[in-house]
Amino acid sequence: MKILLLIISAFHLVVSCHGFIATTTTRRHYANRRMTLQMSLKPAAIPLMDAGKALARSGELLVDSTNKEPLNNYGGGLSAAGAMIRNAGDCIAQAAASCRFKTGTELVTDELREAATCLEEATSKLRLAVEEANADEDEKLALTIESAVTPARNAHFALEAAGAGIMQRLPLSEIGGKLVECGDNFELLSQRLEPIAPECSGRMVFGSEKMKEAGNNLAGVQKEKPKGKAW
Repeated sequence: MKILLLIISAFHLVVSCHGFIATTTTRRHYANRRMTLQMSLKPAAIPLMDAGKALARSGELLVDSTNKEPLNNYGGGLSAAGAMIRNAGDCIAQAAASCRFKTGTELVTDELREAATCLEEATSKLRLAVEEANADEDEKLALTIESAVTPARNAHFALEAAGAGIMQRLPLSEIGGKLVECGDNFELLSQRLEPIAPECSGRMVFGSEKMKEAGNNLAGVQKEKPKGKAW
């Protein structure tokens, strides 16, 4: 009789443990689901799309600038850098298109990191352009292009960090902060390129502003409302 009671007690204990584990697993499932739903990138979609398009166009304009005065070095490192900036802009626009969907976070991550890879390649091509300018004994051009290397490299790092942050489920404020940092570096890059490619610089400035807007939207930063006149 005692053995039977022990068996029954053990059975109830196993059933209770199984129910606890099932309940815990269910709670974790819904917790993960809530985390996924909270990872909404939709606020960044529209400005990020505008940023991608503008940056892609700025890359095209940089390529065009190498085909006329004062550069006239089409096909060199600066042209290649422009092409990679264009590709980076295209990837950013693709990421923005996926931001609209709750299930698109993985695609956003892939596209942002691909854009970062393009910017890394653009940085290498800018270094090559510096070497070409030095070979042509054009010290002024070499110094101008060299000044663009650091902001291009930093934009690459910031965009890579933003993509990695989405994959790691970091807070949206941190991801948005990296997009703002990327926008700041694009703005600096535009200033560096302005003496040799003013049209490219103009589009890049707009792209940088939209990039920062996307980051602020993601981080929940409220826009400052225009103040009315005091009568």
